[in-house]
Amino acid sequence: MSDGVKVWFDGACPLCMREIALMRRLDRRGAIDFVDVAAGADPSCSLDRAQVLARFHAEEDGVMLSGAAAFAAMWRAIPMLRPLGLVARNRAVLRVLEAAYLRFLKVRPRLQRFFA
Repeated sequence: MSDGVKVWFDGACPLCMREIALMRRLDRRGAIDFVDVAAGADPSCSLDRAQVLARFHAEEDGVMLSGAAAFAAMWRAIPMLRPLGLVARNRAVLRVLEAAYLRFLKVRPRLQRFFA
């Protein structure tokens, strides 16, 4: 992992699987370590499985991030998305992205059923 990014995702979620499949295709350098936590806990993760499944989490350079900040870390590791990830370092931008992410979490169950 050249950029020190690890992403935990819900492999039992059809929506999550589609998104991670896209990110894997874009991650041509293999800079991200994608970990499916659907089957069980990951001993390298400092959070319990329920926490990891409730929100998107990533670790960048040893720092655990969640929500929009975790997405931004993942984007920074992918050259095509890096500019978006860098813009998200701005606190105002990150607040807007986090607000959008919180709204997304409310409709996520319906979207999961749609993509199942």
